[in-house]
Amino acid sequence: MRHAVVPRLRGHFSGARWERSRPLPGVRPVRTTLRTAHTIAFAALYGGHVYGIPAASLHPALAATVATGAALMALEMYRTPLWPVQVRGVAAFVKLALLAAVAVWWDWRLLFLTLALVIGGVVSHMPGRYRYYSLLHGRVVGAQESG
Repeated sequence: MRHAVVPRLRGHFSGARWERSRPLPGVRPVRTTLRTAHTIAFAALYGGHVYGIPAASLHPALAATVATGAALMALEMYRTPLWPVQVRGVAAFVKLALLAAVAVWWDWRLLFLTLALVIGGVVSHMPGRYRYYSLLHGRVVGAQESG
């Protein structure tokens, strides 16, 4: 089944239309601001769990983490349609799943949040040849931009 679906998907998501970033004037300061807000929100959420702050008191940090993360994901998906199949996009979805897992396996929350933090740090600082690698295409796709 996989062998029949992947070539079809690969063919659908190939070509310059998909592999090229959409220009968005002024995107760099927006991305930097969102990333900074996301880091602050997650730091408050993580620290709250580390130091045993009551869960209800962490709801604003959770909401800010989810909101800024969703804004970053939406921005990246708009700019680079192939983002969800690149390592950087897949990593974001894995981090989202880890955050959701906290609600199900509360006693394991520090492990899940630590894994999300490690994945974010590693993926955001790995070379572009890995970060822009498409799991669908089996190669680097899209522009390797900075910022």
